[in-house]
Amino acid sequence: MSAGASLFPLFLKLRHRKVVVVGGGPVAASKLDALVPTGADITVVAPEIHPRIRSLAVTILARSFSPSDLDGAWLVVAAAPPGVNKDVRAAGEVRRVFVNAVDDPESASAFTGGVLRRGSVTIAVSTAGEAPALAGLVREGLETIVPDEIEDWAREARALRRLQRAESIPFPERRPLLLRALNELYVGRPAPTEATPRAEAAP
Repeated sequence: MSAGASLFPLFLKLRHRKVVVVGGGPVAASKLDALVPTGADITVVAPEIHPRIRSLAVTILARSFSPSDLDGAWLVVAAAPPGVNKDVRAAGEVRRVFVNAVDDPESASAFTGGVLRRGSVTIAVSTAGEAPALAGLVREGLETIVPDEIEDWAREARALRRLQRAESIPFPERRPLLLRALNELYVGRPAPTEATPRAEAAP
């Protein structure tokens, strides 16, 4: 990553969109654990394919990578040896396709991170591919402070958003109203944990 350049955090809708995974080992299989539930149309390209990958609903091309494999792809995961990852990155650049290269930041134009999911809430932590173990540790820390009832927060936020849009409430006024509504969830209940909202969230 260029000095002084920051990453742009983004969550992608991949359903019915072509995603290519280059590599067929255990690392590729672990990436597929997160990709398959997105509903993407996944193609795996590798000379050797791990048995677990063969059990998944993906298209398998049991051969070496070819740049044309990326034609029409929206996202590529390179989980192959460094030399192959470099070829994948070059093919992705030509086609303007983002490449997530596992444990190979020099060949990557996109980075995943430590992910915490609670209901409809997803929190991701990235270190720009330079310290993935740290991202995992931070995720584990978040698991201890993000309350189990955060899905209740999300449900309340969705309902309040619909009302606010219907009433054309200005954006600057919406966050304080949401915080008030979330605090009201705890009225008459045991004292909230430290994770319970008590002040306005950062912008």
